[in-house]
Amino acid sequence: MDQFERAGYGQRDIGFGAKPALLMVDFQLGFTDGVSPIGRSGHIQSAVDNTRTLLLACKAKQIPVASCRVSWGGPDEMTHWKIETLFDGSFYHGHRCTELDPRIADSDYVFEFIKTAPSIFYETPLKPWLVTHGIDTTIVTGCTTSGCVRASVVDSFSAGYRTIVPADCCGDQDAEAHASNLRDVGRRYADVVDLQAVLDHIQKS
Repeated sequence: MDQFERAGYGQRDIGFGAKPALLMVDFQLGFTDGVSPIGRSGHIQSAVDNTRTLLLACKAKQIPVASCRVSWGGPDEMTHWKIETLFDGSFYHGHRCTELDPRIADSDYVFEFIKTAPSIFYETPLKPWLVTHGIDTTIVTGCTTSGCVRASVVDSFSAGYRTIVPADCCGDQDAEAHASNLRDVGRRYADVVDLQAVLDHIQKS
């Protein structure tokens, strides 16, 4: 038992509510196809493949799914990012790096939109969509775990949603950043589980 456990962190499970939705954060080619230096993580590749399995299971059960990608019109639209790669033009509207990875792209079923900040919630159409569908639980997947996924988890929690994070459906530049951030949000804001646990719940619903 570590100091967090002794202080009472992570002692409650949140669990699924009555109406979940799958959220896919930034599974776009800039992070997944290796053309950009920011997209050469094998850890993220595995997360995309696992999330495709989850997406198909959600479709089979008619569970709502939303997906975002990050893109800007140019540097004037960007805030003070410290990631140099974002300023080379590859994350500007129309560049191939801003296209969703074909493994999880499904515009006929998935609610797809662009965001400009880390969180999938921040100044996007996500919240009205969640309300319209009567959602009480978000299943957060995507990349990167320590950046946009974490920001999305915190905003999901702050908006009052039960928040579930399948760890093997999220990816980062390295496994340490992934693990440490999931450990931290799991102490505070979300149930961190694995893909199979989510699939088992979906199949029973």
